[in-house]
Amino acid sequence: MSRPRKIRLGIEELVAAPPQWLAELRLGLLCNQASTDQRFVHSRDLLLARFPGRLRCLFSPQHGFFSEKQDNMIESAHGIDPVSGLPVYSLYGETRRPLHAMFDGIDVLLVDLVDVGTRVYTFAWTVVHCLEVAAETGVRVVILDRPNPLGGRVEGNLLKSAWSSFVGLYPVPMRHGLTLAELALLCNRGMGIGADLSVVPVRGWRRDMLFPQTGIPWVFPSPNMPSFATALVYPGQVIWEGTNLSEGRGTTLPFELFGAPFIELDEVLTLLAGMALPGCVFRPLVFEPCFGKWAGEPCQGFQLHVTDPDTFLPYRTGLALLQLLPALYPEEFRYKEPPYEYEFERLPMDLILGDRQVRIALEEGVDLLELEASWQEDLARYGQECAEILLYH
Repeated sequence: MSRPRKIRLGIEELVAAPPQWLAELRLGLLCNQASTDQRFVHSRDLLLARFPGRLRCLFSPQHGFFSEKQDNMIESAHGIDPVSGLPVYSLYGETRRPLHAMFDGIDVLLVDLVDVGTRVYTFAWTVVHCLEVAAETGVRVVILDRPNPLGGRVEGNLLKSAWSSFVGLYPVPMRHGLTLAELALLCNRGMGIGADLSVVPVRGWRRDMLFPQTGIPWVFPSPNMPSFATALVYPGQVIWEGTNLSEGRGTTLPFELFGAPFIELDEVLTLLAGMALPGCVFRPLVFEPCFGKWAGEPCQGFQLHVTDPDTFLPYRTGLALLQLLPALYPEEFRYKEPPYEYEFERLPMDLILGDRQVRIALEEGVDLLELEASWQEDLARYGQECAEILLYH
């Protein structure tokens, strides 16, 4: 990897040179505890100092303002920010779509969230819901952009509309290759939302840069995303949320660890050795979650070590395992039953994969490389659509 370049985040650009049209407008901020500049100063504090008396309220995504809620479908209440005294409206509580009344006191919604480049991460879809309400209320949305930690590389099948949910509202692949602002621009246009949307871009970021190359410190955006290593494996390891395997929640290495009491390590390792899964090593071990699935029970499983981030294919790796393990353990393996992210009927695995046919193909033993080949026409169209909104080269 090349040496880090000097990056300036969207929030840093905004406070350094505010646009003229922002003068005197009332501001709201969608953020959480990870929304800081590179000196760890929170965006709320930067805005309070730069625009005295203008910041009127805060909004928080899934896991709460302080990223304190550990699991899915654990709601956060509205509250008061202890630092500023401003109201904090939870967008993962009584509603996931802002109420019109929440926008009554603002002219502009600023968005400063750390995204992780994976379709099922809900922060992006919270932004989309904000765009919908902004279009209805006349509030302007400004996204203070940040790098995609996984760079601009794309991997996976496109979400099918029949499997749209809060883990995917627009046909993008699992590893979508866009920054949060670019994804918002794509959805604002493609979904016909038509919100008044603008962006303060990241200065100095390129699409070929993974997070370590930016030189930006990692601040965990959610409780089970503690490091860049977690984000790197997440597009494939998040699949285990839709099964009875532990995805490592309740350990210090969520998503890097996975397993269950019924797995036979040597048997799985033997079969993995013959698969085309570059850039990674599966290290066998036993772990015991403190909470979540299999809490207090020893799980035989693996730590997924990424040895070459440039060749590693997280989604392919996750699908390969999803094809292998149910076939090895048909009596023990189970898909998670609903609910999942407020969907109470559809199978969580189909929502995570974004297409039931992917699950069926894996169950039928379709060759994984053939399955990937079948997605290329859709991905080419996706690339053409994205080309119209890309902010970075």
